[in-house]
Amino acid sequence: MEDKVKGPASYFPSIEKTYGKPVQHWLGIIADRPEEKHMETVAWLKSDHGLGHGHANALVAHSRASKIR
Repeated sequence: MEDKVKGPASYFPSIEKTYGKPVQHWLGIIADRPEEKHMETVAWLKSDHGLGHGHANALVAHSRASKIR
């Protein structure tokens, strides 16, 4: 029985299919903006890269959560 992916990572297949780039690409460019607040980075992904709000939010949430550990 497969465990269903939950949280921000559940958006990853759709993000890769919709924007044609691997999730690691997006996480890499987000990592280059560590001083920004969450929603500033979301707004940047939406305005400069054309991501939808849900996809941008999921990527930033995942990136920021992985830095806390």
